[in-house]
Amino acid sequence: MIRGARGAITVGVNSETEIISATEELVGKMIELNHIEPDSVASIFISTTEDVNAAFPAKALRQFEGWTYVPVMCMQEIPVPNSLKKCIRIMMHVNTNQLQEEVVHVYLREAVVLRPDLGKESVK
Repeated sequence: MIRGARGAITVGVNSETEIISATEELVGKMIELNHIEPDSVASIFISTTEDVNAAFPAKALRQFEGWTYVPVMCMQEIPVPNSLKKCIRIMMHVNTNQLQEEVVHVYLREAVVLRPDLGKESVK
């Protein structure tokens, strides 16, 4: 079964260093909490708000051993008025035996406001 593991994190500034570092932190936490191996990942979609454009967040995945061939696509989030700024969101499509409710979705920093209904899964 393919399940979607969601995650989001905010950055303080729109810089390549900050974007790559934040994305690496988020992906690392998603891997850890869901016990994800790169061979089980079908693909990853990464979106950013329009104020995060100094680098492709997908570059961060190349920091992880074995993740070289995981297909990743970056895109821009819909610019909804009054939405969370400086945000990177991830949808990781993972082959897993976990039930839908067992998948741990990770929301870090200011992104915890995106899914308050997932309070037990959100990580500060």
